[in-house]
Amino acid sequence: MERSVDLVVVGGGMAGLVAAVHGAELGLKVAVLEKGATDRYPCNTRMSGGIIHIAYNDVKAPGIDIAGIVKARRPDVDPALADALGDGCSPFIDWLRAHGARFVRPGPAWQNWTLAPPRAITAGIDYLGRGPDILLRDLGQRLAQLGGTLLLETRVTRLRVADGRVIGVEAEGPEGKVTITAKATAICDGGFQADLDTVRQHISAMPERLKQRGAGTAMGDGMRMAVEIGAAVSELSPFYGHLLSRDALTNDKLWPYPEVDAIGQAGILVGPDGRRFVDEGNAGVYLANAVARRPDPLSTTLIFDHAVWETAGRAARIPPNPLLAKAGATIHRADTVAAVAALAGLPAETLSETVAAYNAAADAGTAAQAALDTRRTVGAYGAAALKTGPFYAMPLCAGVTYTMGGLRIDADARVLKADGAAIPGLYAAGASTGGIEGGDRSVYMGGLAKAGVFGLRAAEHVAQAR
Repeated sequence: MERSVDLVVVGGGMAGLVAAVHGAELGLKVAVLEKGATDRYPCNTRMSGGIIHIAYNDVKAPGIDIAGIVKARRPDVDPALADALGDGCSPFIDWLRAHGARFVRPGPAWQNWTLAPPRAITAGIDYLGRGPDILLRDLGQRLAQLGGTLLLETRVTRLRVADGRVIGVEAEGPEGKVTITAKATAICDGGFQADLDTVRQHISAMPERLKQRGAGTAMGDGMRMAVEIGAAVSELSPFYGHLLSRDALTNDKLWPYPEVDAIGQAGILVGPDGRRFVDEGNAGVYLANAVARRPDPLSTTLIFDHAVWETAGRAARIPPNPLLAKAGATIHRADTVAAVAALAGLPAETLSETVAAYNAAADAGTAAQAALDTRRTVGAYGAAALKTGPFYAMPLCAGVTYTMGGLRIDADARVLKADGAAIPGLYAAGASTGGIEGGDRSVYMGGLAKAGVFGLRAAEHVAQAR
């Protein structure tokens, strides 16, 4: 099959469908290539919580400086990218509302723009019929109404290039080879978290011991094809994800929720030697990255006490306490640290020493916490001593939702070469891009907002350049 369009979009998640629909509204002839097989094809947008935010901030709050937040959290960010994101968040919400999206406010202010209906307060997988699922369905229908095309079961295999310009793609569909000639191509097929070889190269030596917390379909095809023609990438090691019960690897009731970040930030994370290895005062995304980087990503145990279980354990909208136990998670419990160590297969004497040293530092204050072999900052959930029995030990795994490194882009979503020049005809948006999230602190900004803002900007630039 051969066809010619103005814009061909690779991937049908938030970034892809926003770019496609907006492009069609601006008068472009558009085709979307999506490798999923049905109109409910799995993708991270569909399985997400549907909250549009930036670094856990309400993007439409009066006086909010989104660009300033991005620059403060990621000092090495390209200021133009930060400004584009800051300028684009509120209009993106307005665009979604104009396209029928409904929002609810189920919790704190950063959840003020949650696609309705929200997921239930329950453990496990719950996305069909929820806000993001409905949004993708509606955007797909709008694309069809505008004369656009959504080709399912179609996986892009190569970018077509002529005289240094991307002029479309080649793909494989259910009936064989598909050739699309296009004035512009937008890569919106997500990160590379499902490609174990690339994950092994950049994130973890044992990727099979990480939990795919999202759809598990993004293979990084678009990024790989763009790199082949000279595209630059950001650092590729950070990912967005959360700490999960280790049983999530075999129990679908334990992912994508409840995550256990809050307990991790209030308790301590230890390796098989019973010693701490990371500053738990950091954000949960940072902790998940630290667990994934361990020589064995399944060697971490979370230690906490009953006070943590009853406070941080109930802090999230989908709370670990009591949902973890109800869903069948392994949670060892005993009256003493030594006893819980024995249940968890940890060296009792070493773990007792670790907890004692941690407690002494927690009681003494920040200077003592900083002097620990592995320093401990206060963080969102404090740094209180673990003294209130019973004590708990929970085996952990790192849940990877999407990779935060990817193609370098400019403020118009044009893909860049190593020298900073744009590759003519090539755009990217969403989790296939890098440079905004990630960095050495594994900074998370908000995947849906980033996807939508740059999906809109890509379509607008293509339309203006016709």
